[in-house]
Amino acid sequence: MKAADALNLAEERLAEAGVDTPRADAEFLVAHVLGTSRSGVHAARDRELPDEFGALLERRRNREPLAYVLGEWGFRRLVLKTDPRALVPRPETEVVVERCLALLRGEPGPRVLDLGTGSGAIALSIADERPDVRATAVDAAPGAVALARENAERLELDVEIREGDLDVAAEGWDLVVSNPPYVSPDEWDSLQPEIREWEPRDALVGEGLHEEIARLASTRLIVFEVGDGQADHVADALASLGYADITITPDLTGEDRVVDGRR
Repeated sequence: MKAADALNLAEERLAEAGVDTPRADAEFLVAHVLGTSRSGVHAARDRELPDEFGALLERRRNREPLAYVLGEWGFRRLVLKTDPRALVPRPETEVVVERCLALLRGEPGPRVLDLGTGSGAIALSIADERPDVRATAVDAAPGAVALARENAERLELDVEIREGDLDVAAEGWDLVVSNPPYVSPDEWDSLQPEIREWEPRDALVGEGLHEEIARLASTRLIVFEVGDGQADHVADALASLGYADITITPDLTGEDRVVDGRR
């Protein structure tokens, strides 16, 4: 099948399956099997696609996240390996990294903890953009720890990665950053199939973890990603725990997404 025909077929089948962005996903899939970019797909419209395309299309039709189907996903300056051991890195989390970098500006060799690291996206991005940072990435899930290590090795970034729980926050840091589970259990059934049926539930569902981490943390700076409508509550919790200079930062859609404070 030629690329042009594959694009049209994939778009049609993905739309039928209820995928929100069928054309874009079709372009990503075709680009992947051709070893080119989305913009390069249209210059390769007459190229024959390898047999693997059909299997990848079927996986996406079953609403497996595109990042898992492709096996990698872009995050800031990095391309991370992605699979069901950890959440898909999301664009809104890039704002978390941006805020961390802003707070660390002028800080020589700071010690940074990424708590609940998943694929390692936050810690690895900070290490990539601030090579003097002494970064540690921790997750309670052994699979996520293994994935983060694989990403660190592929990217040749010096980040300590280990298994652990929230108590690691008490070890003493210059900055603690976390994107903890913040989806309430009663929201679960309303989530898209890509999330509900494929991504690790334990990395998504949780309540009160922002406050627990902030209470445990021995740190000068703390940065959180928060769910829709949660920013004010988390900011108030930080204030009640003695944090000051509390800032709320929106993501690219305008939703309040990042809350940080200092001691």
